Amino acid sequence: MIKVCQCWDDGPLNDLKVTELCRKYNAKATFNLNPGSHRADARITDTGHLYKGVYHSGRLAWNEVVSVYEGFEIASHGMCHLQADWVDPQVFLSDAVSAKKIIEDKFQKECRGFAWPCGRFTAETCDLLRKAGFAYGRTTLYTDSVLPCEDFLQLKSNCHFQDPEFWQKFEKARSCGVFYFWGHSYEMMDDPALLAAYEDKLRRLSEDPEVEWINVIDLTK
Repeated sequence: MIKVCQCWDDGPLNDLKVTELCRKYNAKATFNLNPGSHRADARITDTGHLYKGVYHSGRLAWNEVVSVYEGFEIASHGMCHLQADWVDPQVFLSDAVSAKKIIEDKFQKECRGFAWPCGRFTAETCDLLRKAGFAYGRTTLYTDSVLPCEDFLQLKSNCHFQDPEFWQKFEKARSCGVFYFWGHSYEMMDDPALLAAYEDKLRRLSEDPEVEWINVIDLTK
């Protein structure tokens, strides 16, 4: 058996398609949200950031996130995507915990997962988040063996979902028993070929009798 998990950052409009496809293939997924980056009752179509200089990722409205992500795991990505090594550690902690509390109130379930904005972390912020009740912090570092993990506040994944060696890394991860990939759904833009490539990954993984989909938080149990 090999346990497979995936996570997606930032809550862009493209998550609508990811959740649709995950439901189609009964695939679990964790979505890392920044509550402070969403408007209360309106979608954002222009975030001021153009992916690859051409694509507006947008953001879901906060009043629709419960329905959009129903059945999926939600983790904190901080309130406003602060980077751990750019601000005072206590400011960073407050930002991360505020997002955690808002997510727990909105979704009415515990939020113990975290994804480090831009993958940046420090030894001090790891300790602070641990003491604040976070079970893990996903980095942007990669490894061939996700488990065992020496420090879950510095959790590594196997690869990005668009890694050209995705399937080779999946096969290599069989010996570990865990395969973990991540990304931003806006990286697929509205490109039918990129969406089809992601759907093919979900299909192949879900059709593999050795695959068991899990949430990222399950890695810590």
